[in-house]
Amino acid sequence: MNTMLLAGRQFAYENKAFWRNPAAAFFTFVFPLMFLVIFTGIFGETQFFVPSIAAFSVITACFTNIAMGVTIAREEGILKRVRGTPLPPLSYLLGRVLHAVFVAILLVAIIAVAGVLFYDVDLPSNLARFVMTLATGAGAFCALGLAITAVIPNEDAAPAIVNAIVLPLAFISDIFIPSDEAPAWMRTIGDIFPMKHFAEAMAASFNPTFEEWSSSDLMIVGLWGVAGLLLALRFFSWEPHR
Repeated sequence: MNTMLLAGRQFAYENKAFWRNPAAAFFTFVFPLMFLVIFTGIFGETQFFVPSIAAFSVITACFTNIAMGVTIAREEGILKRVRGTPLPPLSYLLGRVLHAVFVAILLVAIIAVAGVLFYDVDLPSNLARFVMTLATGAGAFCALGLAITAVIPNEDAAPAIVNAIVLPLAFISDIFIPSDEAPAWMRTIGDIFPMKHFAEAMAASFNPTFEEWSSSDLMIVGLWGVAGLLLALRFFSWEPHR
């Protein structure tokens, strides 16, 4: 059996395990909707918050969940046992990544439908551009999620480290608040990292008032993804750190 077919089977297993934990699945999909309702209720600007929360959903599914889930599997010895089975390690990781991307697509679809039904938000006018943005962001943040596991010492530290990265950046990266309301030094920091560029690319895909779509945003996100992949290839560990 080839690697991709085995990755598909691993994806099916990950998907089955995900839906067999209904509480976790429920809050995975409700959590972004809660943010959407809260921020649109406080600030309005639905055309801003629908794509920004959609971008945040992709980051949560692909970066946060991959980083935490893989770290926990490593520290519990699951990764080490996987390497002792006939399943190729690449198939195992691809299965987890494919499931993360699948969840991200579902989350974006839910946010988009909620935006159309309850907030009269326009759907992306250029489907190809939107799919390219979504695919680039999902792939990049999955790679970064695998890379960050190298610096997470144990499963107890995973939530703290991952949230310490994601949440502060979300406030200065056109996700929780428009970045033009932040001080200049915060905007400069936000420009360095991929979260802001991904959020702006998603906003440009949704918002019909954007006359030009900047490919440089996706290029920066893609470069971060390549860097994350190279770091993961170099430093990823199948052995528990303890």
